[in-house]
Amino acid sequence: MDQPLDVPELAAGGGFTLRPWTLADLDLVREASEDDYIPLITTVPSPFSDSAGVAFVERQWGRATSGAGYPFVIVNSDGRPVGTVGLWLRDLGQGRASLGYWVVKSARGRGTAATAVGAVAHWALNTLRIPRLELYVEPWNAASARTAERVGFQREGLLRGWQQIRTERRDMFMYALLNGELSHRRDREQCR
Repeated sequence: MDQPLDVPELAAGGGFTLRPWTLADLDLVREASEDDYIPLITTVPSPFSDSAGVAFVERQWGRATSGAGYPFVIVNSDGRPVGTVGLWLRDLGQGRASLGYWVVKSARGRGTAATAVGAVAHWALNTLRIPRLELYVEPWNAASARTAERVGFQREGLLRGWQQIRTERRDMFMYALLNGELSHRRDREQCR
């Protein structure tokens, strides 16, 4: 990718918005760093320090600048940042991109992740015209699997030893959503 990416602001429904990262998001990084799982599978620093938090936000900017992907902050209707969803373009030349997401513990269980992932998926498929989106979920992570399925992703299979997490190779379920499937799904739901 020759040009830096412009991370837009997207309306996500339910009062949620998606926007680029700013240094005002350090409290979000701090809360995520205290989670038992988020720092294991992301670059969120643990333990947190202001300098490590700033470096994390700068990495998000670098991903857009280098063309690696679109990192979004999920903001609730009160204006509070509660998580992130990223659209990663490493395999765009093959007609596919991947999504990753997390929501801090204090904001879970309210459909936040599904709303945000759905908005990014819709934008990626319909505006960017990416043919295939993928995401990966550890088999034990039922909440994340429900999020993927609620958005319309279909589980395609188990990838054994797919992901290195700290010192261990972990299995991951692969989920995919193809261009056109979101609009077909919405059409079917409206006919019910």
